[in-house]
Amino acid sequence: MLLREVDRRIGLLNRLAGCFRDGRDAGRVQHSVREMLAQRVYGLALGYEDLNDHKQLRTDPMMSVLADKTEDRPLAGKSTLNRLELGGEAGDVDAY
Repeated sequence: MLLREVDRRIGLLNRLAGCFRDGRDAGRVQHSVREMLAQRVYGLALGYEDLNDHKQLRTDPMMSVLADKTEDRPLAGKSTLNRLELGGEAGDVDAY
């Protein structure tokens, strides 16, 4: 929670999300770029460096709070986060 409060004050995740060009169809997007980045960054900060950990973390209530998830749905899965990390050109977010 402390890390989230620091981020809210300095706006790091919002600025980082602004570096991505989101080419996805807005009507089909389930997870915002900022939400996925928050999920990944907080997971790393908590010691979950492997994407496979997100299979369980995506339903963790505290992780949802950290990522500011508003809907009552799980966070992004490991495959979705992998596509974010390995996307096409630098800054692109496509096809998840």
